[in-house]
Amino acid sequence: MIPQGGSLTETIAAASQPSATWRMDLERGVISGKTDGLHAIKQAVFKILQSQRFRHVIYSGNYGNELAELVGRQPSFVQLEAQRMLEEALLQDDRIIAVEGVKVSQRGDQAVVTFTVHSDYGSFEEEVVGFA
Repeated sequence: MIPQGGSLTETIAAASQPSATWRMDLERGVISGKTDGLHAIKQAVFKILQSQRFRHVIYSGNYGNELAELVGRQPSFVQLEAQRMLEEALLQDDRIIAVEGVKVSQRGDQAVVTFTVHSDYGSFEEEVVGFA
C-alpha cells in the first residue's frame, strides 16, 4: 500500500542577493572600501561586460557575455544579436530589471554599442566599444 497524505503548504521565497560589494578603483587598480546601490550595479555591469562567457572557469556558465562572437558580422545582424546578448548577460543579475535602447554604431573600425540599464536602484547609460 502506498502512503497517502502529507503535503507541503509552506511557500519558499527567493531571497535577493545584497548589492554591497568591494569598490574597484579602476584608475589606481586597487580595491578601495565597499560600495552599494547604483554604483554597485554599475560595477557589476562593467565586470560582466569585461568577462567573456565560458572563458574563465572561475565563473559559472551564466556569467559574462558573448559579444566577441559578433566580430566580423554584418551590421544588421550585430544590431539584432547585441540586444539579445546584452539582455542574456545582464539579466542574470536579479537587481537588473531591463536593458533597453540598444544602438549599434561604427567608430572607425570598431562597433560601439550604447544602451540603458534599468535596475532596482535607478537607470544609467552604458557603452561598449569593440567586442574582443
